[in-house]
Amino acid sequence: MHAVKRTGWKQKVRKWVILLLLVMCVGGFVLNLPKSKMGIEKKEQQNMIGGFFCRQMENAYFQIPAFLEEGETEHTAEEKMASCMLKALPFFYYAQTQADVELESEDSLTAELIVQKEGIDEDYKNIEEENLDYGKDALHIENSVLEEMERENSLHNIEEEESPEPPVEQAENVEGVFQEASYPAYTYDWSENWDYEALISNFYAVDSSTLLVEEYADLGKLLDKDLTVDKTVEGPQILIYHTHASESFIDSVAGDPSTTIVGAGDKLAALLEDKYGFQVMHHAGVYDTVREDAYANSLPELEQILQENPTIEVVIDLHRDAVSGDRKLVMDLQGRPTARFMFFNGLSYIRKSGEIEYLENPHIQDNLAFSFQAQVAANEYYPGLARKVYLKAYRYNLHLKPKSMLIELGAQNNTVEEIMNACDPLAHILAIVLDGVL
Repeated sequence: MHAVKRTGWKQKVRKWVILLLLVMCVGGFVLNLPKSKMGIEKKEQQNMIGGFFCRQMENAYFQIPAFLEEGETEHTAEEKMASCMLKALPFFYYAQTQADVELESEDSLTAELIVQKEGIDEDYKNIEEENLDYGKDALHIENSVLEEMERENSLHNIEEEESPEPPVEQAENVEGVFQEASYPAYTYDWSENWDYEALISNFYAVDSSTLLVEEYADLGKLLDKDLTVDKTVEGPQILIYHTHASESFIDSVAGDPSTTIVGAGDKLAALLEDKYGFQVMHHAGVYDTVREDAYANSLPELEQILQENPTIEVVIDLHRDAVSGDRKLVMDLQGRPTARFMFFNGLSYIRKSGEIEYLENPHIQDNLAFSFQAQVAANEYYPGLARKVYLKAYRYNLHLKPKSMLIELGAQNNTVEEIMNACDPLAHILAIVLDGVL
């Protein structure tokens, strides 16, 4: 009896799909009528609209009839339809994210959909861009620093508009040698009452999709956590990799990975090894051929690397951010144009529905301690260089080790020079934390 009902249901769905295809065919015929039978402007508009929906039909709904011909399956047609739409229609993903729908079923397809959302999610900010930056009331930033940052952004935007070639003064800065700060320019007073609101306002930018649970925002747990690395151990202690290895910059050279985020990973790894004495493995695997699958694709290989190299304590996923318009994340540091960066945490927590069971991360507190201490070091030694720690809803493979970190180094509008210059202070900041100097 159950089989008969299932077959009847399939037939009804097939009829509706066939009817829909016929409608699209008729629409295509109408759109291709001679121009004499409709206005040229109107025809062009209809072609654009009709063409879009035809392509979406081909990409998404044509998969359904074949699916219905299969035998018993672990997924319902509704779930399959949702999967198809998630892959084919960006608006469907956006609507799902904004609605923040509480997931009711716990099956493998739901987990797959969440992982796909995680892969796409990093590109979207459910927060005003300026909320990621410190304002004039920031404890560690003087107004002169903010004014210099604004001047640098304006200056570099004007220079790029006037000439594609870097000015002579900027070229000379490349030869400048970075001098690490020997002492803090600012020191936080930890004896003050650093309650939940104070910690959030001074250190974090919380995406509207998530929430930092109060138990994690404990100053003692964040600041006092011992994150030192034993440098005497034989074998790599730090792993640097790139979930989005294809990310590039405004003047990156096509086909040359040394001018992309991978090149920045090379420099950061070399600095941590040669200057600060860590043993570093830089993994340059490419996983973002299909961007929404990047986190899922990278996870098995990362797990294998960690299994084969049990001495690795620190895992760093190095990205570059995406900002709107022609804005640049840059400041003058020691006479060198230097890209600003941002530490990033995934909380595996949706504001409306709570913890995401499929993206369990037992190391969230340690992850937060790592980014917090790095943020403190950046603010004290290089005020203005780091944006606020950005907190988002998903996991982003930060569950691999307690000392796991995702870093957004600059953005698409930065030059390769600015990115490479930023690797020097970033390496020093990481060394301060991992050497226990903070």
